[in-house]
Amino acid sequence: MLASRQVQLLRLRRRSRHQYPAMTIHIWMFSTYFLFSAPPRLRVPKTTSATDSDVKEMTTRIRELDEVTGEIVDAAYKLHKGLGPGLLESVYEAVLEKDLCRRGLSVERQKAVSFEYDGMRFTDGFRIDLLVDACVVVEIKSVENLSPVHTKQVLTYLRLLDLPVGLLVNFGAPTLKEGVRRIVNDLSPSAASRLRVNRRAV
Repeated sequence: MLASRQVQLLRLRRRSRHQYPAMTIHIWMFSTYFLFSAPPRLRVPKTTSATDSDVKEMTTRIRELDEVTGEIVDAAYKLHKGLGPGLLESVYEAVLEKDLCRRGLSVERQKAVSFEYDGMRFTDGFRIDLLVDACVVVEIKSVENLSPVHTKQVLTYLRLLDLPVGLLVNFGAPTLKEGVRRIVNDLSPSAASRLRVNRRAV
């Protein structure tokens, strides 16, 4: 195929040399480029697998957090429905801890948290009502209405512990739908979360 094309171009050169002298050099340049130049290479942008793995890891992390918070809300809903509002916070805290442990979750109750501030270390700075699976802070209240300072309290806990999600649960509300707040610390809530009630990011 290449040989026949070269023969055709050579004939065209001879013919143009006599009939169209001005075009001879152009035909020669074109034929030389056409026959011997290598085809251009397409550059395909390289994709890094690290980005895909990071996205997958983040998706898995959010899904796990959603499952944990979903179990907590479900247990709190049943507890509120079974015992009703008006009891002490310590009662709801103790019962919720037992129910979450029965569901297979790891729960630390009244966990002491130490932190540093301006070069000073406080070994027992504050206590968390419940820390579930070492990733979700649960702050329990039994008041008529939640106030903005309660939400800020949970958010401060999350920032000091560098944790993504916390739940503020008020068993004093008439219904648990009115008493649950989800506080998010620099984490986009997942659309697939089991918690749909009064979700807030502060």
